[in-house]
Amino acid sequence: MKFMKHIGRHGDRKVAVLFREVPQEDHMCLVIYPDTLPAPWESAIMKVIESDHGQASENFADALHRSLLPDGRAILETLHREKMIKKIRTADVIMTPRTDSSIRLDELNKMLNEMKSGEAAIKRLADNDAAQGLVDPSVKRAAEAAFKNRNAPQPAESSNDALSDRAIASNMLAQAQRMEAEGKGLLSEAARMRKDAERMDPGVVASKAVAPAQEPSKKRGRPAKVTAENAA
Repeated sequence: MKFMKHIGRHGDRKVAVLFREVPQEDHMCLVIYPDTLPAPWESAIMKVIESDHGQASENFADALHRSLLPDGRAILETLHREKMIKKIRTADVIMTPRTDSSIRLDELNKMLNEMKSGEAAIKRLADNDAAQGLVDPSVKRAAEAAFKNRNAPQPAESSNDALSDRAIASNMLAQAQRMEAEGKGLLSEAARMRKDAERMDPGVVASKAVAPAQEPSKKRGRPAKVTAENAA
């Protein structure tokens, strides 16, 4: 049974969904009611839906924009001018891609949006397809391929690589570079401190090093007797 996008029901009326979501109003959609259109219009629109470019379009309006009515007018522009496009709630639209499967448009939008932004809906789409035959096989295959590619195990690094001469040498070089950078920083700080010292007391330059303090000379003779009072 052929899969057909963009077709659904609003109550007991057939609809073709031009836009699954309205900007800033993602709970609303834009539809037309093919059964209420003139027969030549309905026939032309159904041909676009069934065409390859109609089924390849994410929004049916994109395909209609490039298609013409039998009288040569652009379909989408004419539908707009004749006020045939209606805005209704996505929760009120039941999409029927096959006669034996259906899903509410708001739920379909949620799953498709999740599939664009992450992996959460990929399994849900596959499960739904298995249960009802809902998802377009090409969409399912693309989603499964993307899921497998994102979850493919990466080759593990050999444990020998972590202890190889190259790895050790790289670590040593990194440490040497860090030490070199720290040394430059210390030299720069020393130069700054030297300049500050010279500004504080220019005479300090004459004596570049502080002479070590001399120990007091030891007195000759017997050491003083240590008494309990002194010890205390």
